[in-house]
Amino acid sequence: MDKDREPARAAAEGSLAERKARLLRQGDFYRAGIVQAKHHIKQGARPENIFHTVVDHAVFALRSRVDGLLRPSGISVGTLMPYAMTALSFINRRRLQKPALGLAVLGALAAWYVHRRRAAHV
Repeated sequence: MDKDREPARAAAEGSLAERKARLLRQGDFYRAGIVQAKHHIKQGARPENIFHTVVDHAVFALRSRVDGLLRPSGISVGTLMPYAMTALSFINRRRLQKPALGLAVLGALAAWYVHRRRAAHV
């Protein structure tokens, strides 16, 4: 009867060894994952990364807002960006930043005034 149990015991010991090896591998992967997560958190907590994330979120919010305003006309920020970059490059080359800023403020005031008048008539 003892001879009948020998193959079963050998199979059980083999499966125990396989199980132990599998658990050790899983433990190694778990520890490596923890080290990687700690590094990722440290990397993300650096001031330059936080600043970069904030700027990305602000640009996304601004772009989605402008896209929403331009949607009825069928124009998107992506189609206007090459023209805007050309205009900004021209303004910087000619050192016209202050006059361009003044025109932008006047344009914003005019748009606000027109919007306010339309709202008052409705």
